[in-house]
Parts: sequence; structure tokens; C-alpha cells
Amino acid sequence: MLTHFNEYGRAKMVDISNKEDTVRTAIARSSIQMSNQVYDAIQNQRIKKGDVLSVAQVAGIMAAKQTSSLIPMCHPIPISGVNITFQWKELTDIIELVIQTEVKTVGSTGVEMEALTAASISALTIYDMCKAVDKSMVIGSTYLLEKSGGKTGDYNRNG
Repeated sequence: MLTHFNEYGRAKMVDISNKEDTVRTAIARSSIQMSNQVYDAIQNQRIKKGDVLSVAQVAGIMAAKQTSSLIPMCHPIPISGVNITFQWKELTDIIELVIQTEVKTVGSTGVEMEALTAASISALTIYDMCKAVDKSMVIGSTYLLEKSGGKTGDYNRNG
């Protein structure tokens, strides 16, 4: 059921005033594939714009906090915490960096969009910082891995 339309078929922000506050968590993932050259430059701190993973982490946290300013129907949410982690994976002829974001709140609506936004902006930040080395990086799928809390209950992509 689509809830973001009024009786005239026009966009509206869903009324959450009658929903109870609960602890809500969302975990999202994105990734970016890069050449060994970019990986080496990141690992050896040779990116002129600075420490890539630290900047991407801060950018992701800032993005989670600004989600309601970016996505029209998102409610401003008091974020309780944001954690962003990175995991390197060596593929056949490229390196993939998996970005995982976890966002928490106590409130009347979930933080799925905040987690997805944090993952997306972290990946975009990495691309921006490293594009001078190699513009062929590929940002991969961004998706919700799991969520807990709220009326719809828990969700886990892996079962």
C-alpha cells in the first residue's frame, strides 16, 4: 500500500503522530569496485584529498543526519547513533570495498532511508576523492540488509 498520497492523488508526508516510539535500527550496504592502483593509493595514504576512509565515514554520518533534507517525504529523525564500517574484498582483477552502515534511533518512524543514504554518500565520497587516480571505479548495489523495530517488525535480507 502506498501511503504517500492524499485523497486527491497528490504527494503527502505520512502522519506518524499516533505511532509509538520504539528503538529502531537499520543496516545498509553499498560497495565500490576499484583498480589495484586506487586500492594501493588509499592504503598508502597517497590520495591528495586526504584519508579516504575517514572522510567517507564522516560524509556518511553527515548524510544520515541530513536525509530528510534530501528525500522529500522523509521525516526529520533524532539519530541516536551511526556506525560505518569498511571491508576490503579481493576479486579476480579488481578490489571491492564493502561499505556497511548502521543507524539507530528511538522514535516513531524507521531509519532505513538514513542507513541507505549514509551508504550511498560514503561510496560517492570515495569515488570523488579517488577519481583523479582512476575514473573507472564502479559503485555497486546499495540495499537494506536488515532493520528492527516499528510496526512492520524485523527484516533480514538473508532470511
